[in-house]
Amino acid sequence: MTFVSTMRITVLTFILGLLAACATPNNEKEPLLPMGDFLLGHNIVIADDAQAGPLSRKADPDDWEAALKEAINDRLGSYDGDHYFHIGTHVDAYVLAVPGIPLVATPKSVLIISVTVFDDRTRRKLTEEPKQLTVFERSEKSTFIIGSGIRNSKAAQMRNLSRNAARLIQKYLLENPEWFGLPPLPVREPDDPADNRN
Repeated sequence: MTFVSTMRITVLTFILGLLAACATPNNEKEPLLPMGDFLLGHNIVIADDAQAGPLSRKADPDDWEAALKEAINDRLGSYDGDHYFHIGTHVDAYVLAVPGIPLVATPKSVLIISVTVFDDRTRRKLTEEPKQLTVFERSEKSTFIIGSGIRNSKAAQMRNLSRNAARLIQKYLLENPEWFGLPPLPVREPDDPADNRN
């Protein structure tokens, strides 16, 4: 891992992690979002060369693969369309927060993944380049003051990150509705310069 990549994970973890702490806890009973003719095909996760960031608990690649496969299947496996799409997920890097010092150092967990989508019908890769997603931990337990490393076990951190990764993967898929026979997203008009006047 390069120095720049290491610094990126550090900054994301300790600065932007505050945003994750304020987020809404995971809701496993969310209604299914419309996904057209989507049907989950192969759900492939590779974590063999995942890089652990600074101040991170170490995780077995097999555990990452199992957690992400389960979360993606839970999130996307209920759709019953007639058009298979295969999803490949690569674990690039992660930080599983270690116990910190409440009110002084409350590290957060973060996961960086790259996602590739394949159309089974056309046997074509839909993503010219893998889509990289940065995933923050959201937990049923508050970690704003105490920190993720104290409140959550390593397994719980991985489970929370994997669920949120699956949510972001679905969000990315729905940014491309034409893949699934859905109407394209409306084109956003450029902001009127007048709107930016004081």
